Amino acid sequence: MATTDTLIDTLFDGRYRILKRIGSGGMADVYLAEDEVLGRRVAIKILNERHAGDDQFIERFRREAQSAAALSHPNVVAIYDRGEAEGTYYIAMELLDGRNLKELIVARGPAPPKIVVEYARQILAALAYSHRHTIVHRDIKPHNVVVDGDGRVKVTDFGIARGGASQMTEVGSIVGTAQYLSPEQARGEPVDPRSDLYSLGIVMYELLTGSVPFTGDSPVEIAMKHLSATAPPPSEVREGVPRELDLVVMRALAKDPDDRYASAEEMDADLERIQRGLGVSPRTTEAATAVIAAPSAMPTMISNAPTRVQGTDTGYGGQPPVYYDYDEPPRRRPVWPWLLPILLLIGTVVVGFVVYQQIQDQLNDTKPIAVPNVEGLRTSLAVNQLEERNIQYELEEGFSTEQPKGFVYDQNPEGGKRISRETDVVTLFISKGPPTTEVPDVRGRSRDDAVAALTDAKLKSNVVKINSGAPVDTVIAQDPKPGDVVEEGTTVRINVSAGPKPIGVPSVLGQPYESAAAALQSAGFAVARRDADSNQPGGTVIDQTPAGGETAAKGATITLTVSKGPTTAAVPDVTSLDRDTAMATLRDAGFRAVVTQEDTADPSLDGVVLSQDPAGGTQAEPGARITIVVGRFVEPTGEPTDELPQPQ
Repeated sequence: MATTDTLIDTLFDGRYRILKRIGSGGMADVYLAEDEVLGRRVAIKILNERHAGDDQFIERFRREAQSAAALSHPNVVAIYDRGEAEGTYYIAMELLDGRNLKELIVARGPAPPKIVVEYARQILAALAYSHRHTIVHRDIKPHNVVVDGDGRVKVTDFGIARGGASQMTEVGSIVGTAQYLSPEQARGEPVDPRSDLYSLGIVMYELLTGSVPFTGDSPVEIAMKHLSATAPPPSEVREGVPRELDLVVMRALAKDPDDRYASAEEMDADLERIQRGLGVSPRTTEAATAVIAAPSAMPTMISNAPTRVQGTDTGYGGQPPVYYDYDEPPRRRPVWPWLLPILLLIGTVVVGFVVYQQIQDQLNDTKPIAVPNVEGLRTSLAVNQLEERNIQYELEEGFSTEQPKGFVYDQNPEGGKRISRETDVVTLFISKGPPTTEVPDVRGRSRDDAVAALTDAKLKSNVVKINSGAPVDTVIAQDPKPGDVVEEGTTVRINVSAGPKPIGVPSVLGQPYESAAAALQSAGFAVARRDADSNQPGGTVIDQTPAGGETAAKGATITLTVSKGPTTAAVPDVTSLDRDTAMATLRDAGFRAVVTQEDTADPSLDGVVLSQDPAGGTQAEPGARITIVVGRFVEPTGEPTDELPQPQ
């Protein structure tokens, strides 16, 4: 069945509703289709009519589906389905909403360097993944890289991909696209992942400059240049291309695979450094410089082969390989008629290039050059950038709080200033780390003296009070230790004595002084006595400082206030008491009793205190005499008498 536009609005393979054609190539047509089983839109790639019966193209088509389907990665087009239907073969794949890099280059011209780095890193992510699965793409070119509106890159068309290292010839024909072939592909030799990196180098070159490095009137002529010619660095074709990108591209374009990047990961590491504003690895600088300086080699002879050979793949078999272009097969030509002029032209170009390079080197030595900004870089990277530009430099070490040890913290002249490479010298100031100072010994000093000494040494202090037997506010320890060399501004802890640890003070109020003092001394305190007037009995503790229940340092002095005894006391009222009881009451109150008698005719008042002097409740000095009058019963005689009773 012819895969023409008659497919539109038909149901292909009973599942895919063909909506419109979205692309065509030399081998297949691509349609937008609706997957009616899963309800999603897909791209259907259908092998076109003239190749549907060609075993070689069928094999390529099958290989593309098999290789891509084995990969599941955000930067590799997803393959959903494959099969044979209606007399041809098809692949159902992820629908990519975007344009390929070739379309973008044609429409917009060269890309900004930062965009080139971003796209290249995404392509490398896809290649690293496929290489880990032992799949070599073998046809990396802008046409096979699609970019969507968000800048996401997808690698497509694994039609000539092979697992592991593989032979690039198909019955004497070279497989690939001439402008993006690696030298080993052009020779028909086995290839490995480094061939994909060479092709990516060509893609980056075209993105940076808007053109491929090697062109010619025929694919064979272009292939010859891949083998023998050295491309000028991208910065010589387009101004503004950073030297670091020159180095990455030129290393990728090394003729010998051993001089290229060993893996996609290694190449991506250099691009990641460029994104961070750093230089490429020394290995890349060395390899790329060698590639740029190398003269073009003598071209390798390539013989033409038939433009179409049926059958399965074979090895090289000792026959000279030829380039096979699917879109425009080259005409068979004798080799020698055009080989000699090419050799002469190459010789002329080489000699001219050498002379030109010598002149350029002399001019470059005298032409002012912009000093790179290397502040914040490690010394080795900064020096590398200056040496790459043949700029004289000197290093000076100094202390810096902004950059760690071994990094550039200042430069003179500053980055961007133009200087002469012959006479001017760039000074790089290399950090020895922050400035340091020696920690003074402040042990045994007072707190204030210690803090002042640390401040003078450009250190900070952290005062911590610690209970100890040392005098209060004396420094008893420090950290860091005396004599240690530390960064300025370091905090030094100093332990300052707060005196002994406080303990509870027992209460001794109301106790006799002697017993109170003994109790406090047993608890570890010293005792001081202070006498005071008080109505309390003499010798009694009437106050203490600190008070009972408070805390004080062990060995602290507790002051006891002791009563000197009262100065006066209330006289007890002993009237109506019997004589003995009254005398005992007065004696207990600190007074002396004086007894007098008074006759009474009332027998109930015999021996009872009739009155006292001073009266009860009166204040009197301790030991004062209190006179009590005691009744004495006398029988009445009826005769008056003037006789007074005798005192006892």
